[in-house]
Amino acid sequence: MGDARPMSDFVYTPPDTAPRILHEDAALVFVDKPAGLLSVPGKGPDRADCLIARLRGAYPEILLVHRLDLDTSGVMVFARTPHAQRHLGLQFEKRQTRKTYVARVHGVPEGRSGRVDLPLTVDWPNRPRQMVCHATGRPAQTDWQVIKREETGARMRLLPVTGRSHQLRVHMLALGHPILGDQLYATGAARDHPRLMLHAHSLRLRHPEGGRGLTITAPLPF
Repeated sequence: MGDARPMSDFVYTPPDTAPRILHEDAALVFVDKPAGLLSVPGKGPDRADCLIARLRGAYPEILLVHRLDLDTSGVMVFARTPHAQRHLGLQFEKRQTRKTYVARVHGVPEGRSGRVDLPLTVDWPNRPRQMVCHATGRPAQTDWQVIKREETGARMRLLPVTGRSHQLRVHMLALGHPILGDQLYATGAARDHPRLMLHAHSLRLRHPEGGRGLTITAPLPF
């Protein structure tokens, strides 16, 4: 999942808040990424400010493992050694991690849970948008559960089985319930929110030193 927004009218104004450290040890650092901050540097000097750059002041050895979209907040893990980076990279590649997101969506889904199984590909004329495409798309699955029904929408738990770019955002749109504040995919009242209502709530993985299970949670900001 990458960092992307329409480039035509986008001005990068990252928040001043310092990243919150959720857990650290000799091999790993878990961080609560704020919404509006790039995970890694973007193109151009005006997009050099990012989470990994901010962390390098305290952790000069820090290494990237995965990313969150610019507008998504929540838990990210970074490696502190090459061994930890390789170990975690394989866990993500083999889908051995468990990522749980919380989102607020427009409208109330029918039922309490389900799975969206729709292949995704880049919408080339409208990059960085992604789209459902049964002909050329890569397989993508998202499990969902309704946590709470609200007056005009719902709070949902989203569990990505795969990790395609913008997967949760496109799958919720395809379900008929775009994520509130989504400037790429939502329209009308659903788009008119101060931020994307999508948060990486928890991440479970095996520690690269010893293999014990470790689950880290980032408090909900909405």
